Amino acid sequence: MQSYTIGQAARLLGVSPDTARRWADAGRVATHRDESGRRLIDGRDLAAFSVELARTDVEGETSYTSVRNAFPGIVTAIKLGDVAAQVEIQAGPHRLVSLLTREAVEELGLEVGMEATARVKSTNVHIDRV
Repeated sequence: MQSYTIGQAARLLGVSPDTARRWADAGRVATHRDESGRRLIDGRDLAAFSVELARTDVEGETSYTSVRNAFPGIVTAIKLGDVAAQVEIQAGPHRLVSLLTREAVEELGLEVGMEATARVKSTNVHIDRV
């Protein structure tokens, strides 16, 4: 399972590292230490926290920015069918859903908790593995 540093988690959540650190200190998201003492957040825990954070976002606190159609975030859900798949990415306050082939999901090695970027062009959302 992929883990993220506080700085990486902050970037994916669209907040400062200090904010992510305060959330971790307050127990809002679980952390553990690696062999060198760095604090890490498991990908699945970060995915769940990002969904919770988006649901509890207070009106007026959302930051507005032009992201040039690229939404770096974390995979929060994958639904696999026989041929098709649905991938959800939480990119800060934005939840993006893409329908793609099961084969594409498998080739990219996508898993919940993994960092990925959703690229939007017209009505299509493309997923890039980071």
